[in-house]
Amino acid sequence: MRLNRKVLLAAVAIAAIVPPVTVTNAARLVRFGPAGAEKPGLLDDAGVLHDASGVIDDITPRTLAGGAVARLAGLDPQSLPAVAGKPRLGPPVAGVGKIVALALNYRAHAAESSSGPAPAEPVLFMKATSAISGPTDPIIRPQGAKKIDWEVELGVVIGRRALNVRRDAALDYVAGYLICGDVSERAFQREHGGQHMKGKSADSFAPLGPWLLSADRVADPQALRLWTEVNGRRMQDASTADMISGVAATVSYISRFMTLNAGDVICTGTPSGVGVARKPPVFLKDGDTLVHHIDGLGIQRHVVISPGREKGDE
Repeated sequence: MRLNRKVLLAAVAIAAIVPPVTVTNAARLVRFGPAGAEKPGLLDDAGVLHDASGVIDDITPRTLAGGAVARLAGLDPQSLPAVAGKPRLGPPVAGVGKIVALALNYRAHAAESSSGPAPAEPVLFMKATSAISGPTDPIIRPQGAKKIDWEVELGVVIGRRALNVRRDAALDYVAGYLICGDVSERAFQREHGGQHMKGKSADSFAPLGPWLLSADRVADPQALRLWTEVNGRRMQDASTADMISGVAATVSYISRFMTLNAGDVICTGTPSGVGVARKPPVFLKDGDTLVHHIDGLGIQRHVVISPGREKGDE
């Protein structure tokens, strides 16, 4: 199959957030196009984007529950039309019902964040779904924000209704995995009373993607390297093996307290190296570049901007 020049240029653009593939024939599900008008697609092993809108209308809770991941994962991307141009990649799942996140779920991060013992049970909080953005969209500094921090996290996307599921069966309810950036405004989180979600839910504070990797292509979710860079400096570098509550235990635990539905996202916590724990603390400022990486799940690249700049305002 010969690719024309426009398709090759598109592949180069996508390659900016697609590192070398660590899993062959990986089913990498994406959504591409302008915000709010994305189409479903697949990335092949060369990083070429293919349009899957002729097969499925979108990647949503409804289609996930209907087997969208298995259906798309079974396709050869080369059988789909290659996409020309340089389309934006959006969050890989549309219409996410809820984001459930864990605090202090890595041993080293719990140690750097608290003088007390690690939590005896998972500490849960919610992020607003209005915070969801794409893997290269800007991080928008909220009005009055002065302490914006980074947290790279393994995101778990639920594939079907889960309630009171056993730990040994919990991974059967996972549709796939993606990168979740749990961006945090520490002053909003810690200095205004109440719960974590105040500092976790600003617009753009939950970038997802670049793709959803089907769960069957991840042999062990507790054996993935993840890291963060700020302005080219490595800030976080760890393995999901350091989780206190692993993916299976986390899905089972959360399902005791609420129903998890197809399309729900669990952000499983961040490793050590966050800005607020540094001496002195380091926070993101306008113009900073933020990069998140997880093995097999790609790379997110963001620039921090002032409010209004996302609309082209000067």
